[in-house]
Amino acid sequence: MTAYDDLMAHARETEALAQVAGRLGWDQETMMPRAAAPQRAEEMAAMEAVLHARRTDPRVAEWLAEAEAPDAAGAAQLRLIRRAHARAAKVPARLAAELARVTSRAQGVWAEARATEDPGAFLPVLAEVVALRREEGAALAEGGDVYDALLQDYEPGTSAGEIETMFAALRPRLAELRAAALDRPAPPALTGRFDETAQHALARELAGAFGYDLSRGRIDTAVHPFSSGSGLDVRITTRTDPADPFNCLYSTIHEVGHATYEQNIDDAYLLTPVGQGASMGVHESQSRLYENQLGRSRAFTGWLFRRMRESFGEIGVADEDAFHATVNRVHRGFIRTESDELQYNLHVLLRFDLERALIAGDLAAGDLEGAWNDRFAADFGYAPERPSDGVLQDVHWSVGLFGYFPTYTLGNLYAGCLHAALRRDLPDLDDRLAEGDPSPATAWLRARVQRHGGLMEPRALIEAATGEPPSEGPLLAYLEAKFGELYGL
Repeated sequence: MTAYDDLMAHARETEALAQVAGRLGWDQETMMPRAAAPQRAEEMAAMEAVLHARRTDPRVAEWLAEAEAPDAAGAAQLRLIRRAHARAAKVPARLAAELARVTSRAQGVWAEARATEDPGAFLPVLAEVVALRREEGAALAEGGDVYDALLQDYEPGTSAGEIETMFAALRPRLAELRAAALDRPAPPALTGRFDETAQHALARELAGAFGYDLSRGRIDTAVHPFSSGSGLDVRITTRTDPADPFNCLYSTIHEVGHATYEQNIDDAYLLTPVGQGASMGVHESQSRLYENQLGRSRAFTGWLFRRMRESFGEIGVADEDAFHATVNRVHRGFIRTESDELQYNLHVLLRFDLERALIAGDLAAGDLEGAWNDRFAADFGYAPERPSDGVLQDVHWSVGLFGYFPTYTLGNLYAGCLHAALRRDLPDLDDRLAEGDPSPATAWLRARVQRHGGLMEPRALIEAATGEPPSEGPLLAYLEAKFGELYGL
């Protein structure tokens, strides 16, 4: 056995245990009895203590010093293990376990507070989470920017300053296009009640069409849709609303984008650091491209209109063109996950600025609701009507995911680049989408992006897939062309 072999055996066992911990998190949001939350917090803390001990094991440093990569994939494994080991070694074991304990408890408090519209019940525990993440970020930053240090968990190699520059380029053009669209007559909305069993059935059909392998996955329900797992066990959740089937259908397509990324990584990388997505931004590029550029395209929505009429009967929209406009309707709303493409990134920019202020200590958790409502009114022109429409709508901060939100817009940017390239390579794609078959596009993404897992750094992966370095240009060109046509702009 070489040092590389010993290191990889240790890494595979660590990844297997991390998958078990992830399954505990999935269960907490789907199946766990509500009264079990205090015990689950202790279980999560215990698992994190074990994982932290393995990631900081002194042998890892010794193996890394001696290991020689057998090939390019091995070099990527060493790069990712070295990065994870260096980060874990900076975080005290006590802090890692306490973060797992408190965030597990906070997730349950958030869900209850959201259900009862009571932010006062959640904000105190959020203050605990923020304090712990600030402590962790300070340990990781070693005198540098705390938020940048946290951001590396989700988008390695990116800084808040770089993201801020990109957002500054996006904001004015998105705001201008949004204002122009909202100034035009709104397309019709769906009407009626949509049977939730039928929604689930159609969601499963869509999941299969976009390549989700249910022999290695599940579709369950949760307060906030998400994807969990990797390799041979990748699970997603969705949610239903009897008045809004798009909530279920498009959240399912979105989560399938995440799930198929994990399912399509080369089996040779199973239970290794390379056997996961390159970053959350790349992950989001897959889910947003599946959901929007493919799932909301004119060709695909024509097919979906017919299937929805078969599933639900009359839906209040007369024809395929009107349905396409309805699917892509620019509308007032509060919920990020239900937002149209034009306004989605404005929701992300709001969260990015607020969470940076929380981590910097410029905003106290107790003042977050007021800050959220003021910022939302400034950006959108109206205030949230209830806390679940505002500060309580997202699960992310309750589980400590500070630095995650900006990757949603990075994902949109990457998706714009990938979509331009696949359209260049697949000129007849719309013919297949019109049949409800996105497989040419998903196969292109599997070959260019998904099978590689973490083999490359995020931006290098996008450039290798498209032939161009990532930029905001393709996304803005796509949005301006699409919504310009829809709204006659």
